Amino acid sequence: MREKAAAVKTVDVDRSDAEYRAWLKEAVRKVQADANRSADTHLLRFPLPEAWGIDLYLKDESTHPTGSLKHRLARSLFLYALCNGWVRPGKPVVEASSGSTAVSEAYFAKLIGVPFIAVMPRTTSCEKISLIEAQGGSCHLVDDTRTLYAESARLAEESGGHYMDQFTYAERATDWRGNNNIAESIYAQLRLERYPVPTWIVATAGTGGTSATLARYVHYTQADTRICVADPENSCFFDGWVSGDTGVTCDSGSRIEGIGRPRMEPSFVPGAIDRMMKVPDAASVAAVRALEAAMGRKPGGSTGTGLWSAFTIVAEMLAAGERGSVVGLICDPGDRYLDKYYSDDWLAAQGLDIVPYAAVIDGFLATGAWNG
Repeated sequence: MREKAAAVKTVDVDRSDAEYRAWLKEAVRKVQADANRSADTHLLRFPLPEAWGIDLYLKDESTHPTGSLKHRLARSLFLYALCNGWVRPGKPVVEASSGSTAVSEAYFAKLIGVPFIAVMPRTTSCEKISLIEAQGGSCHLVDDTRTLYAESARLAEESGGHYMDQFTYAERATDWRGNNNIAESIYAQLRLERYPVPTWIVATAGTGGTSATLARYVHYTQADTRICVADPENSCFFDGWVSGDTGVTCDSGSRIEGIGRPRMEPSFVPGAIDRMMKVPDAASVAAVRALEAAMGRKPGGSTGTGLWSAFTIVAEMLAAGERGSVVGLICDPGDRYLDKYYSDDWLAAQGLDIVPYAAVIDGFLATGAWNG
């Protein structure tokens, strides 16, 4: 005699909440609307002699609503976190940042009506702190940059909020195949130029997300472009890339705000890029001042790090008889750093002598020769 099968009870767990779903739809709409309202950033030409046959462009990301390249990242991170159900009404978003990402995330937090807490090094410029607070965010300053991650996670857990963790999620939150990401924008803007496919694109690394987006897009579209990442002093990206050791660390924080990290961040994708350069901090400052003299624009220090490497590549191409285009980035405006990279007193206090590097740049711009 066959035994009667036991009845199987249906278990139905419904975690949907009409009020939350309505809030979520509105939050996503607001973030997407911000992108829809924003025009693309300009691609500027740095003045080089026409006879060189090499064009140098700078993608001016300082014109975003929050004034930096990090506006793109913050928008992507918020959409990613919202669509994953991580950001909740009334609960704070917490971020570890050296400043610019926090400014942009504070903007989006205010846009959707949630609190924002930035965990930053105590050395962060006063201008950036003021910009975060102007967006309604609060700043939690730490003395040791190596504690940024743990402190951010602790604050998020204690408050019931969400730790955004840009250093882990930057490369996966960005749609690198298209959707008007920074790489797609660069190629579209170069379409009518004499060298529409750049020979090199030069980026710098804070999270590593921008270089990952650029490199992936190049490989995806099969473009004949190479990606160079410029790294400042007191940063581990270069050392980890050269050695192949993703566990490298360093004890000091970067003096070039927005880039350079004491560990190789998870969003940095070393296998996707073609070249790295280690750039002295004094060279970065000399380069931003050279950009101001040449174009009347005052950028932040990370722009100078990339520009020094771009100058190096242009000089190499010129010496080899190559023609083509090189693209770099204006990452953020220099008015956030008037008390740093544009202050001779700060340079003296840091022991930075920019005179030899300025001479290298002056010689390059006059003759095309690179003696760096």
